[in-house]
Amino acid sequence: MSRHATAANWTRLSDAELLKLRFSDLALNLQRSAVRRPVKRLYAELERRGIRFKPHVWLAEEWFSPDGIPGFAIPFYLAHPRLEQLERHMSREVEGGNANWLMRILRHEAGHAVDTAYRLRRRKRWRDVFGPASLPYPARYRARPGSRRYVHHLGDWYAQAHPTEDFAESFAVWLQPNSAWRRNYADWPALQKVELVDALMKEVAMQRPAVLDRSVVEPLESNNRTLAQHYRRKRQRQLHYRRGAADELLQKMFSSKRARSTTPRVSSFLREVKPQLIAATVRDMQVDRYSVYQVLRMVISRSEKLGLFLRGNRRDAERNARWLLNRLIVQYQQISSPHLTL
Repeated sequence: MSRHATAANWTRLSDAELLKLRFSDLALNLQRSAVRRPVKRLYAELERRGIRFKPHVWLAEEWFSPDGIPGFAIPFYLAHPRLEQLERHMSREVEGGNANWLMRILRHEAGHAVDTAYRLRRRKRWRDVFGPASLPYPARYRARPGSRRYVHHLGDWYAQAHPTEDFAESFAVWLQPNSAWRRNYADWPALQKVELVDALMKEVAMQRPAVLDRSVVEPLESNNRTLAQHYRRKRQRQLHYRRGAADELLQKMFSSKRARSTTPRVSSFLREVKPQLIAATVRDMQVDRYSVYQVLRMVISRSEKLGLFLRGNRRDAERNARWLLNRLIVQYQQISSPHLTL
């Protein structure tokens, strides 16, 4: 295939053939991509809040907002349904793969861009509430599921990862249309964080940003890495997951061997009974729904990676799953905390 033909026809290639292409071969254009409308929606939300600044965006390998640049990158796979299909096959899930999830991430990334544009992290009030942005950015962080010092927005208690993530998550909660943040966080220490975001945005709303750099970092058009190289590197990062309490409990309760051809995978079963499990655990443990959802999400991911199957009948499996969720929530709240990768 010539490079011109590849750029025109890659949507019809098999996964194996598509993985051989370089990012620069895809000839993607954000303005003609599937994420153009969500970005326009983000800009409209900022404008409704009185914020004149609009972060610039570009396509790259992953989500990121570079230090010193008031913009952010959007991953390539969200630009086209065929690439989203490949991402789902290679990574099991698509980060930002539905409208609600995508807008949540866009609001979060906009928070980073606004922080940079107006140099908010240099302000004493910002540092007093969120902590110093100069703290080293960790490869892993220890989450505290029971803490009310942080808002709940993206998964994995992400606000707890670093002060800059704490700000971006608080900004996203504030920006969300019809957000009932004052009521939702009324008795939480996290309320002061969203209140500070509200105060800061009123101060800078119509101001000209202090940082106007429109640079793009690692754009796809100059990226000669192949998609296969990208996914190999991504899988290598995912392998550095510390075996923890969830793995030990899952392996005790379920089997690595399939008893019969009809025996379901644990991950499929847990997805099927997820609504009942979450409702029962929230009721039994008197904990917030967000934390239960995050623990169950982690359990499903680990059971899938461990290749586990049900042991016994479905009634026993659901009872065991409820016990496992309760045990992990108690452990994460009182004894140890989950280690999560960034």
